Amino acid sequence: MTTQHPEGSQQPAVSLRPALRSLPPYKPGKSAAGSDVLQYKLSSNENPYPPLPSVLDAVNQMSPEMNLYPDMTCRAVTEAVAARWDVAPSSVSFGSGSVEVASQIIRSVCDEGDEVVFAWRSFEAYPILAGLAGATAVKVPLTEDERHDLPAMAAAITERTKVVLVCTPNNPTGTSVTADELHAFMAQVPSNVLVVVDEAYVHFNVAPDAARGIDFFHEYPNVVVLHTFSKAYGLAGLRIGYAIAPEYISAALRAVAIPFGVTNLAQQAALASLAAETEIEERITALIEQRDHVHQQLLAQGWELPESQANFVWLRTGAQTVQAEETLSRHGVIARAFPDEGIRVSIGSPAANQAFLVAAQDALETLRAASSSRIGG
Repeated sequence: MTTQHPEGSQQPAVSLRPALRSLPPYKPGKSAAGSDVLQYKLSSNENPYPPLPSVLDAVNQMSPEMNLYPDMTCRAVTEAVAARWDVAPSSVSFGSGSVEVASQIIRSVCDEGDEVVFAWRSFEAYPILAGLAGATAVKVPLTEDERHDLPAMAAAITERTKVVLVCTPNNPTGTSVTADELHAFMAQVPSNVLVVVDEAYVHFNVAPDAARGIDFFHEYPNVVVLHTFSKAYGLAGLRIGYAIAPEYISAALRAVAIPFGVTNLAQQAALASLAAETEIEERITALIEQRDHVHQQLLAQGWELPESQANFVWLRTGAQTVQAEETLSRHGVIARAFPDEGIRVSIGSPAANQAFLVAAQDALETLRAASSSRIGG
């Protein structure tokens, strides 16, 4: 028997979870729209390089089998990643991007009303993932220099805290956590709280004192490390990421993972990428050089910005963010704006980076003129 509603009735047939009402929507980076100006999409931290020939060949060889389900165990790429990081295969688990693996972690560990602690601003998906699991997101403000305030995060841990997310380098500010800072933090974290070191941008981190998640995984029993093939390896469109975790955690992640969530195309591309790390490293080095060049040029223009260890830079534009984004857009630069906070701009091709620098100079002059006008008025 079905329930009949009067014609035109707006009454919903199914009640949705109350938690959905308070969830912030995830906002992807804007794409280029129709315009007479040459546009550069620098809003999604995508790798500007096309696939390596060997990676593309691996995907093409697998494509005739797309009518078949993928290997749900991701056996071959699991063994390759385990060998790459010198861990047991049973400590490696996969998902369709590291954000999906982060979701698996929170859903595996958190019950309704539990807490997930993380810095803010940090990765935009964190409060969404916590809310979907029925957990409470506990946002700890960054320091004035855009870095994780780990002492404050430690102080925010309560008996309800189940997970702490440490994004290093941090998205969107690009700042990284040092090894000494993370060791001091771990000394204050209860052993029953899981610390997730999210290293989506770790390949671009050349800070000599930076914390390396794999070292902390080997030293502490409550640490999980997240990596992705989307950024440095350039496989954002294929969606594959992984966790390195204690074996019982990895088993839980596999239990809650979407069945067949990682395609054979993604698995083969990841395997080929691991086999081509020398070529990948050359591309990473080039991107780091471009990032440092952009950073120095922005400083020379008069911008104040943190040193980034990721493949993007962060402009703290505050209340003038919308105005700054509009100026960049007029120059054909599509960036990721966070209203009233700042703008994240990905490192792209040399031409894209140069276009951004020209736009940034114009934006800074416009913002200074607007500030002077308000003061004078």
